[in-house]
Amino acid sequence: MRDAAPAVRRYEVPCRAPFWARGGHAQTLLAHLLPSPGRRLDGEREIVVDLGDGDRLQVFARSGTSGVRVHLFHGLAGDVSADYIRRTADVMTELGHEVWAVNHRGCDNRDLAVQPYHSGRSEDMQAVLRESRRVGGAEVDLIIGFSLSANMALVHASQDWPEQPHGIIAINPPADLHRASLDIGRGLNRLYQARFMWRLKRAVRERQQRGRALRDYHIPLTLSLLEFDDLFTAPECGFANGLDYYRQCSSATRLAQIAVPTVILTAADDPFVAPETLETAPRSPQVFLHIEPTGGHVGYLSHHGPTWTRWLDGALTHYTRELVGCRVPGTTPSHSTTPH
Repeated sequence: MRDAAPAVRRYEVPCRAPFWARGGHAQTLLAHLLPSPGRRLDGEREIVVDLGDGDRLQVFARSGTSGVRVHLFHGLAGDVSADYIRRTADVMTELGHEVWAVNHRGCDNRDLAVQPYHSGRSEDMQAVLRESRRVGGAEVDLIIGFSLSANMALVHASQDWPEQPHGIIAINPPADLHRASLDIGRGLNRLYQARFMWRLKRAVRERQQRGRALRDYHIPLTLSLLEFDDLFTAPECGFANGLDYYRQCSSATRLAQIAVPTVILTAADDPFVAPETLETAPRSPQVFLHIEPTGGHVGYLSHHGPTWTRWLDGALTHYTRELVGCRVPGTTPSHSTTPH
């Protein structure tokens, strides 16, 4: 089986970690602590997407002129205000593309959904694409998913949905959810787990206050992610337990079924997403895998002259152009050699 769709070229600009951001932990933590540019999206035009089961999704749309619409999906316990979503929206705007930034179930500010989201909610991604196609106005549509939503996008692309995007970029996907849940509970990674648990505990408490949970839950901050998914995600979302959720919703066993031009971008030093999971998984010829030596989990801080830059912005510019080039006849994909 070939490693990549031949029309997609690798982004050749290396991520050169500054001396103060070497290693996966430094990349991950500093990337989210340092000031990050990016206009807020929650003031943009709002679209409400009906999911067909009584729940709805909140989407914020920013206009473009290129005929390309890019759908952005945030990670666990996030929303469209996340720094990486804002920054990516600005990068896509600079390219002339329209942006739809999606808040998952329970992550909006309007209480539009009863059910919580999880990494297997590919039907929600399908509903967004269906509404996007109904609205029209775009010749090419792409999905960019981050972390948990990157895994969701890969699951969606492996399934037989009526609508599929013309291309996908999956950033740091935890393709083996079980392994990621174990890795995030080891050593220094427990810092990330504690942060996720604090935000998840708050989200569950808010759901209970609004009468949105099936029952009352006591969520200790000391829970592991697997214990949380056993306690909350499984009963609320119809899984037998956390392991059943992971088995059904991990993308690592599905990559060979993907027929959509897809770029998976991850880092070898991601603290809790093991690159070998993706390296060893059978992949279809449409899946291009880029493992950068450094970058942490959605970090990618890079040395640039006397200062530093966000390497991911340039990589997303390059791979977006590559995927658009795969779709539009006569369009020459870009072969970037300089940082964005």
